[in-house]
Amino acid sequence: MPSLLPYAFPPFADIRDEHFEPAFELGMAAQLEELAAITDMAEPATFANTLEALERSGQTLSRVSHVFFHLSSSHSSDFTNELEEKLAPKLAEHHDAIMLDHALYARITAVHESDEPLTDEQRYLVERWHVEMTQAGAGLDETAKTRLRELNQKISTLTTRFEKALLADTNDLAVHIEDASDLDGLSAGEISAAAEAAKSRGLEGYLLTLILPTGQPALSDLTSPETRARLLEASRARGIRGGEHDTRELVLQIVRLRAERAVLLGFENHAAAVTSDETAGSPAAVADMLTRLAPAAARNAQAEHAALERQAGGEVGAADWAYWTEKERQERYNVDTAALRPWFEAERVLQDGVFYAATRLYGITFHERRDLANYHPDARIFEVKNEDASPVGLYVLDLYTRDSKRGGAWMNSLVSQNSLLGQPVVVTNNLNVPKPAEGEPTLLTFDEVSTLFHEFGHALHGMFARVTYPKLAGTNVYRDFVEYPSQVNEMWMLWPEVLDNYAKHYETGEPIDAGVVERLHASEQFNEGFSTSEYLAAAMLDQAWHTLSPEEANAVTDVAEFEATALAAAGLDNPAIPPRYSSTYFAHIFAGGYDAGYYSYIWSEVLDADTVAWFHENSGLTRANGETFRRLVLGVGGSKDPLEAYREFRGRDAVIEPLLERRGLG
Repeated sequence: MPSLLPYAFPPFADIRDEHFEPAFELGMAAQLEELAAITDMAEPATFANTLEALERSGQTLSRVSHVFFHLSSSHSSDFTNELEEKLAPKLAEHHDAIMLDHALYARITAVHESDEPLTDEQRYLVERWHVEMTQAGAGLDETAKTRLRELNQKISTLTTRFEKALLADTNDLAVHIEDASDLDGLSAGEISAAAEAAKSRGLEGYLLTLILPTGQPALSDLTSPETRARLLEASRARGIRGGEHDTRELVLQIVRLRAERAVLLGFENHAAAVTSDETAGSPAAVADMLTRLAPAAARNAQAEHAALERQAGGEVGAADWAYWTEKERQERYNVDTAALRPWFEAERVLQDGVFYAATRLYGITFHERRDLANYHPDARIFEVKNEDASPVGLYVLDLYTRDSKRGGAWMNSLVSQNSLLGQPVVVTNNLNVPKPAEGEPTLLTFDEVSTLFHEFGHALHGMFARVTYPKLAGTNVYRDFVEYPSQVNEMWMLWPEVLDNYAKHYETGEPIDAGVVERLHASEQFNEGFSTSEYLAAAMLDQAWHTLSPEEANAVTDVAEFEATALAAAGLDNPAIPPRYSSTYFAHIFAGGYDAGYYSYIWSEVLDADTVAWFHENSGLTRANGETFRRLVLGVGGSKDPLEAYREFRGRDAVIEPLLERRGLG
């Protein structure tokens, strides 16, 4: 039954492990009964008796899925890991039972082709269901559907195994440091967090835990080349050491099965299947953008590398790049981003930075709710209200890293707003910031501040969307559009009024020096060659895997060799700049739903950079601008074509020039 708590917040205090599996079984069975009631109907298909009925179905399954998969990513256990792997093929089968149902497809097609008067949102809902069922294979014959179901179940099982193996290997590869001198260069807070991480595992000394990307934050500060080398080696070793956590065979199997499935669905390859229902439209369009950017990024990175080697007086490898980058930044711009951490105390960044910017733009306010039992003591709940005190929803922030949380940073929905079912909205942000000892401040890195603003942009998108139907809720938009609102929100991090409000020394209250801020802005394009190159290397690696035909995929037997060949072909095989994610720990594409879609970040950044230009042209951080952006972009959710929404907001299509200027690629 629905939660009786405010905003239908899940009753975590009452939920037990043994509740989940029966709830999933009950939820799937109930939805299949609801589906049968639609398809067995003798009356001609209408929007109300088919689409609306379909949107009302599956409420129990939706509730349990939101809670369980949030826990499996944020606070997993042996129980959730085992149950998730057990459920994966069953849920894939259930999804196929809906998406491949011939009778349902026929009814939706009938509504799609009818002249029944519909609202714009209803018409768009019909279009989305029809397109997605068509591309899922609803029109295939039964023999093809049987094989498709097998493929979907296998892929679901394998991607679940990849995620769990990666988490286990990431935890296992944390670097154990016994001598504090090997941590020279780290701040007191970082050393405290490393000591706490070691203590939590019953170890003496210190533990440097790993975040998801190749580049680890401590690499920029550690003075010991040996410690830097150990840390990067551990990061890059994930999934390649043999044993139960090795992910190489999983990568090969997933790629082969996706390639076969794409051909079965009538596409040349998996990337073609994915992009056909994204704003990009085709792998060719993706390749056109990535290859346009790659040569300039590589040239800039080569120039940066030469400057770092002059700074170091010798060779600079991948483990040393971040360290010497900071030295070069200090010399060239007199900016030491590590030294800024005392000005980035987490609570102040949250309250006086992230929340403050949102209040200035959108008029919303935040009040912490300590009366609601959460799934983990570190996760905090905030009630969000509009300027007139009307409710927006609940926002949950889970800031700190732990062994039970997967790597990276992300936003989840625990309750998705829609008026059809009268549902409110609850969204979560997860980060992986090391937790210092009790009583010590959490001082964020420059990148962690940026990440918090970014993820809160997703949260705003999820909270502000106001739609009628569950399928169109929140961030349910094209994958290569979803990063756009979050990237836009990053701009407020260094916006003068916002920065001045939160960037104050945690001990003295001293504001950040105006000269430092000027130098930060002056250095915005610094190291962009590296940043763009490592990102593009990962994006093009994703495309390389997913543009393989079945025959080509079956011929690949060595993951490292394929990766090296793909990067060389893209001109991004600089050993000093490894890809942001290598294949064996590329969770975005082998577990996280960004398969053939990692390009989305820079694709969305075209819209982002163009929007930042709009804010600059229109007086920046104002309520009027916030209301416009909220009404025309964030509030739309998935209820209309996102590019149509963008055109309405901007008055035209986005142009790429602001992006090229931002990244120094013009």
